[in-house]
Parts: sequence; C-alpha cells; structure tokens
Amino acid sequence: MATSSSRSLGEWFTAFEREAFRLETLDDYSQSGGVDAYQAFLAGEEQPESYKTAAWLTTVGNATAAGKRVYRVHVLSRPLTDYLRFELSWGYRRNMSAGEEFFILDTTEWENPIPDAPDFWLFDDRVAGVMAYDGAGKYLGSELLEEDDQLVTFRGYRDTALAQAVPFTEWWAQHGE
Repeated sequence: MATSSSRSLGEWFTAFEREAFRLETLDDYSQSGGVDAYQAFLAGEEQPESYKTAAWLTTVGNATAAGKRVYRVHVLSRPLTDYLRFELSWGYRRNMSAGEEFFILDTTEWENPIPDAPDFWLFDDRVAGVMAYDGAGKYLGSELLEEDDQLVTFRGYRDTALAQAVPFTEWWAQHGE
C-alpha cells in the first residue's frame, strides 16, 4: 500500500507523543508474526522464550514508562477461533505486563457498530496507519494518512469502538476459555 507520511508505520511507535490506538477486526492474524508461538499454543506447549521477550514488549514498555498510552480494541464474536484464543490468552496477557491496555467489542449478541472499519493504528489523532491483510491473516502493508478529512473517520471508529467495548480483563473473566 502507499505511504503519505515521512515516517514508516514502525517509526511511529517511537515517534508518537501521547497515545497509540489500535483497532483489530480480524479473527486470524496467524501469518503475521508469532507463528512459532501460535504453533506451540496449538500443541499445548510452553511459550517460546523468543515470544516471552519479543521486541514489542520493549517498545510498549518504553512508551508507557514515558507516560504514553498504548491501547487497542478488538472487535470479535464468540465462539473464539483458535487464533483468538491464542492472542487473548497469551498475547494480550503478555503485552499487559508491559503496560498495553486492551478492550473487547463483543458482537456475538449485538450488531457490529463499525462493520466497515479496517484494521488501523491511530497515533496522537494525527496519523492513521491503515493496515491490509490477506484472507489467511498475513500482513500485506499499510497506508499512512495524515489529512484531517481522512482522520475524522478513524477517530470516529476509535470513539465508537471504545464507547461500546469493555476492558479485556472484565470480558475475559466472563468469557475466557
């Protein structure tokens, strides 16, 4: 995908000043990273050491230690896919230890209020990194948008998702598997 920003998506994780918000809409990201950990999860094995010490934990830890907020909402419905069981039980809990916050917008019994929303990161309300995936959950790239008229839509997606989501720990206590 094209990029309109002078920075890459990866560079924004250290460049943002206040908050980085992520909207996740897929049931499967299994081809986008942590493949070995996912396979270990499916096999009932222990978490690989490389997964426990992933670079993402340092990125999040550095940001939150500097007083920045890193948070996300995952739109999902039950029953959970194998991948979602992995992501929520291993990934979210691991990332929470570094200070990342998680919320769940469960559409099992309600209509999705943002059905057309893509996956994206929103940095300081200034830049949206719109992400593309193939049907197997493989990350294909991102397009960075910085124009206010484009960002209004992504701010609206975030605000709607947060207004209807519940904190992950609350959701997990009720629906965790």
